[in-house]
Amino acid sequence: MNEQRFRWRNRQLREHTAVVDGKLAPTKLIKQTTYLNVYLKQWMKGHIWIYNDRIIYCGTELPLLTEGTEIIDGSDSYIVPGYIEPHAHPFQLYNPRSLAEYAAGKGTTTLINDNLMWLLLTDQEKAFSLLEEFMNVPASMFWWARFDSQSSLPEEEQEEFEDQVLSWLHHDAIIQGGELTAWPEVLYGGDDQMLHWMQETKRSRKPTEGHLPGASWKTLVKMKLLGVDSEHESMTAEEVIERLSYGYQTGLRYSSIRPDLPDILKGLLDKKLQSFEHIMFTTDGSTPGFYREGVINPCIKIALEAGVKDVEAYMMGSYYAARHFGIEDRVGSLAPGRVAHINFLSSPEDPTPHSVIAKGEWVTRDRSKVKNDESFPWEKYGLKALDLSWDLADEDLQFSMPVGMEMVNEVIMKPFAIDVDSSAECLPEDHDEAFLTLLDRDGKWRVNTLLKGFTDSLGALVSSYSNTGDIILLGKSRPDMKLAFQRLKEIGGGIVLVNNGQVVFELALSLSGVMADMEMSELIEKENELKKQLKTYGYTFGDPVYTLLFLSSMHLPFIRITPVGIMDVKKNEVLYPAIMR
Repeated sequence: MNEQRFRWRNRQLREHTAVVDGKLAPTKLIKQTTYLNVYLKQWMKGHIWIYNDRIIYCGTELPLLTEGTEIIDGSDSYIVPGYIEPHAHPFQLYNPRSLAEYAAGKGTTTLINDNLMWLLLTDQEKAFSLLEEFMNVPASMFWWARFDSQSSLPEEEQEEFEDQVLSWLHHDAIIQGGELTAWPEVLYGGDDQMLHWMQETKRSRKPTEGHLPGASWKTLVKMKLLGVDSEHESMTAEEVIERLSYGYQTGLRYSSIRPDLPDILKGLLDKKLQSFEHIMFTTDGSTPGFYREGVINPCIKIALEAGVKDVEAYMMGSYYAARHFGIEDRVGSLAPGRVAHINFLSSPEDPTPHSVIAKGEWVTRDRSKVKNDESFPWEKYGLKALDLSWDLADEDLQFSMPVGMEMVNEVIMKPFAIDVDSSAECLPEDHDEAFLTLLDRDGKWRVNTLLKGFTDSLGALVSSYSNTGDIILLGKSRPDMKLAFQRLKEIGGGIVLVNNGQVVFELALSLSGVMADMEMSELIEKENELKKQLKTYGYTFGDPVYTLLFLSSMHLPFIRITPVGIMDVKKNEVLYPAIMR
């Protein structure tokens, strides 16, 4: 087993020191290169010795023994540590493995991942075994421990969720608590259980991440007092500076629904910010197409173009994040003892590497991917095609709700009074209301309403991709919704579009109906096709995948469709309960 997440064994440590003494040869030697030393904050000339998955030495000395060593000419390259994504949601149609392999190939070799879907899709024993399996992918994979589900779950499911929190928090793959989307419950609702989890995180010497968009100074200060260490929801330079002033490690976000980074960086430089040491970049779980150029490398590029000094830009993309999480002795720098995550750049002005070594092995060389043909044993961990053993009934598509959900943007929904005849088989195309149903994936309950603003003409979209893993049905036509649901069952989960009785698009999500088991490059093209299709049917926003994901997410205003019913977010009240089938 690769030991990089834990400790190298005594035998390995002895081998590492033997390389220094010339008793063993390094497995790779990068000669005559220019590399970034994050501790001196300067570019240096020298050589880098690697033994298997570990950096042994960086400096001007050459090893005494090089028999069998792969000698790499680094004279035309600038070398920086592998980049770190400190806030990944590795389930946005892609899966953790496909994201990690793709990210590593473009220089992001460490990911700190959301564990939410493991809490919802598989049992704890299988999930923990899965974390060990992920140690075999090129990137270093670490995880957070969620304190809340982001939605409202039935009582039994909520208890099962809460019973797992502490076990996850104490697992050594977990290096953070959060992200804390249910902070109002702690601050205003008197949720001492969640506050206890936050304190247990402190006791475990792990940071807690908040989720505080638009928070006032009082909220920021009080949440800091309660134990929140970092936050990534700043939308302006002023909000970044405020968080920094209170001691927050602050993520600068560049994502598919919040591409704020260019404006934030311009604002920070205009305000002559003196220190970037408590800043890191994040793409916050963007949808596949946003990653066409890579993950953290585009963030660094934006920083360089804004005028951030190159050393600081690269450290925001690597070392500062590693130091925050307490893993700087493993990743985030080029120094003895670190995991061999190494990016070869053509120049300091271009952070997209032409070659990448991850865990001591080539994953990209001369801008070409080094092919990995190993399969991944998903079914061993209960992640397989969705098997829906129940059928859609006519009564499941009854829409008598007086209140619907109107889209303000991709993810914010407000209530509206329904004044169209929702008893018809098909809704007319002279307005943008559509039927909307959330169905339990086990067929136990349903919630029905109308959704305004998603489409003016699409017969049906059915998706097993959602925040809770339940089934979303929406569209103008009941018959098309039934056909789309039937096709969803046939392909084992995914996203299906039907119009006028014809399937016009489908994306199979063969891992529990939530994630695709395909290369990121292929998935990027499929998502692009989905966007084009939906635009032809009246979708006017930018990111339909996030619309599907967040329909049931209780951390966003104002109204949500959840497993317990239609919810008023601010009041945390059920307006109309789910109906048992």
